[in-house]
Amino acid sequence: MTAPPAPTAPPAPPKQPPPPVRARVRVSASARTAGCIISADGSYAARLARAAGSPDAWYPERWTLGSAEPYAVPLPGNQPEEPGTEVLPMADGRVLVHRVVGERHVFTLLYPTGPDTGEVPLGAVECGELSLLPPAPGGTRAYAVAPGTRSSDIWLVAGGAFGPEHLAAVPGRCSGGVWLDGTDRMLALDRELDGRTKTVAVDLERGGEVSPLLQISEDSDDRLLLADADSGLLLIRSDAPGDSRLGWGVLGGTRPVRFPESLRLPDLTVTPFAIQPGQVLTPEACGVALRIDGPGPADPAGGGSSWLGVWRPAARQVHQLAAPAGWLTGSGWWTRDGELCLPYATGAAPCGVARVTGPATPAVASPTDPPADPPADSPANPSADSPAVEASQGDAPPASPPPSPDPPKPSATRPVPLQQAPLGGRTAGG
Repeated sequence: MTAPPAPTAPPAPPKQPPPPVRARVRVSASARTAGCIISADGSYAARLARAAGSPDAWYPERWTLGSAEPYAVPLPGNQPEEPGTEVLPMADGRVLVHRVVGERHVFTLLYPTGPDTGEVPLGAVECGELSLLPPAPGGTRAYAVAPGTRSSDIWLVAGGAFGPEHLAAVPGRCSGGVWLDGTDRMLALDRELDGRTKTVAVDLERGGEVSPLLQISEDSDDRLLLADADSGLLLIRSDAPGDSRLGWGVLGGTRPVRFPESLRLPDLTVTPFAIQPGQVLTPEACGVALRIDGPGPADPAGGGSSWLGVWRPAARQVHQLAAPAGWLTGSGWWTRDGELCLPYATGAAPCGVARVTGPATPAVASPTDPPADPPADSPANPSADSPAVEASQGDAPPASPPPSPDPPKPSATRPVPLQQAPLGGRTAGG
């Protein structure tokens, strides 16, 4: 007897294509804290704007700030941007866009072409995390940092000859990013290494040579928030005094860093975002713009209540001011004459700049003393032409000797580390 044939197995279902790779958005610190990014010379700004009637649709927008009246130019692409897309204005008016697709970081320059948007593809970098650094002083190049567990890579992503170029690898995990000079050479990064965060200076013209910048105490976490190349004023956050405090020092000076009581606002978060330029020998007279965040009703974007503060190292108080309606929170710039400019966008004025005149500059005893040798107990051994920076606390600016008749011309030298601060036994002023 012949056995019946075995039943035929049903055909296998067709193999489904893998789901499309979605962009994994990593929002950088600058994207979280600033409503727009302003070029180093203040001529342009860029931000992500929401499309009218589509709150989830984002597109890049360029602001022209150097004209008599500011105006905005939308730069939409073929599809909406992810909310974490980074944008950065270039000196020629183009806008650099950083998009993340999987493990690829794609860079494109956008520019207006009548009703459309022109694009210049620049290439991509394959890595995990990567964030754009603040606009470079020269304005023609753009840089990015890719932090890793053991080392961090610095990339030139716009302005190079052949697409993204790897410039340096810095040991440790790096974040932040502050330019220390008026060129694209000296870059400060907050480096996490061996469980502590210290700011280091990276010389991009010497293959990424690293030297310490902030070492207030051995066990403290010291971060650089802002720097002004004209005056050398530095804004610092450190827990060296016992808790996380804002402080200030001078790059190239011999006085210690101060942690003034006037910058301690209970239950509020204070973040400096702009320093007044042009105060070459008087860093104590520089206006500093502060973003102040505290409890309050949420705004339409989901944030808390934010307002303004204006402070100078020579003063003993923070002047708190209401922010203009529609302020692009955490954004702004100073003129050399002491006028604070704040970009804002409302339904009635989609592109505007509010101008605030800060409080009068207190009298400063004398300009900052010229560079001097580092303290004798400093473990660093800098070159003889390096400007010194140190650290301490208090509100009132120190009296300094008059400057030499012919101060040396500024040069791109390696900073001396700010370290071994005499923090014990001091009484904070104001």
